[in-house]
Amino acid sequence: MKRYLATGLAAVIMLSSCSSSSKDKNAAINDKKAALEKLKGEQGKLDEKIKTLETDLNKLDPASSNAQKAKLVAVQTLAPSEFSHYIDLQGKIDAENISYVTPRGPGGLVKAIYVKQGDFVKKGQLLMKLDDAIARQSVVAAKEGMQSIRTQLAYAKNIYQRQQNLWEQNIGTEVQVITAKNNVATLENQLKASEENVKVYQEQQNTSNVHSDVSGVADVVNIKVGETFSAAGAAGLGIKIVNTSQLKVIGNIPENYLGNVSKGTPVIVQVPDVNKTFNSTLSFVGASIDALTRGFVAEAKLPSDGALRPNQIALLKIKDYASANAIAIPVSTLQNDEKGKFVMVAVTENGKLVARKRPVNIGFLNSDMLEIKTGLKAGDVLITEGFQSLYEGQLITTQ
Repeated sequence: MKRYLATGLAAVIMLSSCSSSSKDKNAAINDKKAALEKLKGEQGKLDEKIKTLETDLNKLDPASSNAQKAKLVAVQTLAPSEFSHYIDLQGKIDAENISYVTPRGPGGLVKAIYVKQGDFVKKGQLLMKLDDAIARQSVVAAKEGMQSIRTQLAYAKNIYQRQQNLWEQNIGTEVQVITAKNNVATLENQLKASEENVKVYQEQQNTSNVHSDVSGVADVVNIKVGETFSAAGAAGLGIKIVNTSQLKVIGNIPENYLGNVSKGTPVIVQVPDVNKTFNSTLSFVGASIDALTRGFVAEAKLPSDGALRPNQIALLKIKDYASANAIAIPVSTLQNDEKGKFVMVAVTENGKLVARKRPVNIGFLNSDMLEIKTGLKAGDVLITEGFQSLYEGQLITTQ
């Protein structure tokens, strides 16, 4: 019993120690965060005080100001330029003409295959032959029936002609002539129907011949003689013809960009596997949002290229914003404080080059360049290097 009590007491002490340690850690984190925020606030106030004191000192003691050591910086004079923003997506290459060969009729048993994987086939080329024994018998029977009707029709026409001759000689009755004429007409109609039946049976027989719908390469041939070929057959059984003369790239764009892209929007297509880049435009933009991906399909046409293959990975850069006269700066020059975003610029005051803080409102980011909406204008001199430790009003030099 004493041993159990000692074990329980040790566990309670351990839990208490862990809980106390966790609380101490959280308290230390909160203290450091509070101290950091306090220092940031104090830094802003100190910058303002330094600026005020330097201004007063410059007025009271110009010699002391001249003695102040200027900090070396690098600068860039801003000028308007063309700025674009792109949506970066991953897509895949597909072919406009991919044919999954299916029988025209119900299908049947494969008797012969005339193509193998990798062969180039032309549109209309015979690919395989299905069993047509029953269809051939139907054609033979239909032709025999048609021939029988033709024989009967020839006999009926002969009888009608004889009756017509006799009637003209006032021999026989008019009823006999009319009856013979009606027999001819009936048999002629039967012959027409029989001829159409023969055509139907011949067409059914032709469905046993499977042809290619497009010209291209037999990319998949995975059916053998003796297997059953049908449109609703086993998955994967059949022939796939791929025509790579007309290619396209397909991507799925998030729905929040729906208002920024449309048919004709410029797109840059990069295929990293073959290290190739193509310029194109969106040829199709989906009209609905996919419920699962929350995006819409977009397509762009690609030129025929022997290095491209369907289902190959492609990277899409779709232009969704452009400005002909934008002010853009290196994103590395942007800084933040408690008041917001700012950059440091070089300003000439009283014949001296000093650093000034310039609050800015930003726009889009393109690679390492950031669009500035407000706060900077053409002709401003941006400090691009050495700006990290500058304070408001500090003397600077570019030499």
